[in-house]
Amino acid sequence: MGLFDGYNIASSGMGAQRTRINIVSANIANAKTTHTEAGGPYKKQNVVFEELLVNNTKNLNNNLQETNNKNTSAELRGVGVKSIVENDADPIMKYEPSHPDANEEGYVAYPNINPVVEMVDLIEAMRSYEANVATFNTHKNIDSKTLEILKA
Repeated sequence: MGLFDGYNIASSGMGAQRTRINIVSANIANAKTTHTEAGGPYKKQNVVFEELLVNNTKNLNNNLQETNNKNTSAELRGVGVKSIVENDADPIMKYEPSHPDANEEGYVAYPNINPVVEMVDLIEAMRSYEANVATFNTHKNIDSKTLEILKA
């Protein structure tokens, strides 16, 4: 294990969770958006994570055979954002004939976003981010104590 591997893993987790927090925040902010530039209501977005080699830019799926080979040493891994996908859920139709985005029958298509579920997802992402910060700080404290011992 290298000196900075723990920092790299915690940092990759913080970056991935920061992206997740931003996407969930956008979902909450657009929960009532009935018209986007692409047309139609806002579509909920989700973050898909992937496992990454910390010291390599290739992702795990490209190195699956190498990882399954028992002669190769297991490398430390981090987490990254594989993609941001739109949810395919049908919009919620509400009868509001006076709304500017109402269709011919008077129904308005609202995003299928539950703010309570999004808030729970946001709290989970924040807790994961905080866990990565705690890991980073613990690693830093271990390194500081090691340097103090070596000085003595």
